[in-house]
Amino acid sequence: MPTLGEKPQPEKFDKDLAERLATSFGAEAARYDRTRPPYPDSLVERLVTAAPGARMVDVGCGTGTLSRQLIAAGREVLGVEHDEQMAGFARETGVPVEVSKFETWDPAGRQFDAVVAGQSWHWVDAEQGPRQVARVLRPGGIFVALWHVFSTPDEIAQTLAETYERIAPDTTFRIGHSREEATAFYRSGCDRTAEAFVGTGDFAAPDVWSATWDKTYTTAEYLDLILTMSPMALLTPEQTTALLDDVGAAVNAIGGQFTSNYTTFAVAVTRN
Repeated sequence: MPTLGEKPQPEKFDKDLAERLATSFGAEAARYDRTRPPYPDSLVERLVTAAPGARMVDVGCGTGTLSRQLIAAGREVLGVEHDEQMAGFARETGVPVEVSKFETWDPAGRQFDAVVAGQSWHWVDAEQGPRQVARVLRPGGIFVALWHVFSTPDEIAQTLAETYERIAPDTTFRIGHSREEATAFYRSGCDRTAEAFVGTGDFAAPDVWSATWDKTYTTAEYLDLILTMSPMALLTPEQTTALLDDVGAAVNAIGGQFTSNYTTFAVAVTRN
């Protein structure tokens, strides 16, 4: 999940590092499932309404958060997940999953009414991904990718950024962005995703959806969430402890909890 604090510097973001980060989530599958928020009901309803039928593929389904929401809405969902541990967790919650990278996944001739990607499309190859969607999506079907952006109080964001920079000065990631930076980054990501799909000639003009909502975190809950951010996989146990100590102290200093304002962006394109 790209969140506030997970912005790679593209010139340094090589494929080996991407693979390492992409496969780092499985060891924290239970933590990931309990800390990563679900998608706003309004966007799930809009997705369900926009799809011409019930058959859906969830790309990089992770622990199955979005899949379960769509199943609860009466959809027939198949997850495609690269990480065996994440796939296993999703299966235990009732989501059928096939283990594969989406780009190399064999749909065995099946076609679907919707292809969705919750917090995962940035891990998919920018050229191969749209071509694979075009292969598995029926004419009139819809592709929807969603991303969360959230904000924290300035003192917490600053502590997170300063501590991460101090303990990992050579990292290829920044952490602790302002809300304005994060929003601009993910809006531009939606634009790039839409351009990649429309550029294939197989998809109609894109639409961008959004929803805003709030979530309150205690100190323990926020530290739990931090442990699922992909840059944490680059830290040693000692570095992780130092980061959690500093950020925990910053949250405690403002009363031990805060309310985070979320915006969930979605880019939607329809198969010609």
